[in-house]
Amino acid sequence: MQTHYPRYLQITLAQWRSREAVARQMLSACRLCPRACRADRLNGEHGFCRSGGAAEISHWQIHHGEEPPLSEQGGAGTIFFTHCNLSCIFCQNYQISQAREAGRRMEAEELASIMLDLQRQGAQNIDLVSPTHMVPQIIAAVAAAARQGLTIPLVYNSNGYDAQETLALLDGIVDIYLPDLKYAQEESAQRYSAVSDYVRHARAAVRSMYRQVGGLRCDASGRALSGLLVRHLVLPGHTAESIAILRFLQENIGADAGLSVMSQYAPRAQAFGDAVLNRPLSASEYAAVLAAAEHAGFHQSWMQELDSSEIYFPDFAEDEVFLTERPPARPRDAAG
Repeated sequence: MQTHYPRYLQITLAQWRSREAVARQMLSACRLCPRACRADRLNGEHGFCRSGGAAEISHWQIHHGEEPPLSEQGGAGTIFFTHCNLSCIFCQNYQISQAREAGRRMEAEELASIMLDLQRQGAQNIDLVSPTHMVPQIIAAVAAAARQGLTIPLVYNSNGYDAQETLALLDGIVDIYLPDLKYAQEESAQRYSAVSDYVRHARAAVRSMYRQVGGLRCDASGRALSGLLVRHLVLPGHTAESIAILRFLQENIGADAGLSVMSQYAPRAQAFGDAVLNRPLSASEYAAVLAAAEHAGFHQSWMQELDSSEIYFPDFAEDEVFLTERPPARPRDAAG
């Protein structure tokens, strides 16, 4: 069997330096995500995501709660970046994405050391959670880690609100794209995530990701090596929108891409105050979406059980962030 090497190992030193320089220049008038807020992050200005020039990390660990091809064998080497370029009222990671507490700021060499340590612990990949606003710092860290022996796939685990220019910088670096596709209507994106053009940009991003890495490729043990795996979290009261998302994927993305349909929604953060999202997903709603997912015909797909909302919620205030059977709690420190 031919050995698989991560794509980033094929990049030359000159190519790394060029990409690092371009990415860092983007921080001086930030346009890493489609908001293009133009904040000079290198000189202390903060845009929508409230991030500066250094990487900011809230947590890292070996995580077995991702989709089976990403975490079933050695576990994903998950790194949670602080802050976010969206503001979803139901975010399960609201403690680090929207609350005002800062994460740990670190330079590229320290972030590279974390990646290498996760690899030494047996991680089957490096799983970058909410990476969009930290792409320049990630590129510098992966370049440093690759020089020191990083050899496992790189997973770009994003909310889907990614800019084409930023994705172009990641071509040849990212092995596995793991984007959310949240909405089919811009009105929903504005209401729930404070963004007016999510659908247009997320759909373009998913197409670009698929052009870069193609369908999901796994080894004989089922471990993901490369490709696109799209997630969709089903929201209560939005069955038609979920079905529209699946139709878009069916018509625009190859059936060899991976599909993950998620039922783990439960009210979090500010969703308790929303007339539509202040309840769990119903069995009938989820069944309708699962039927559409089956019809979409993806060769590799994963569907959560309906009771997943009782299992997969993190608490970043605890030493053990992921505990099974932890019921979702009302927020203590979500941003207002």
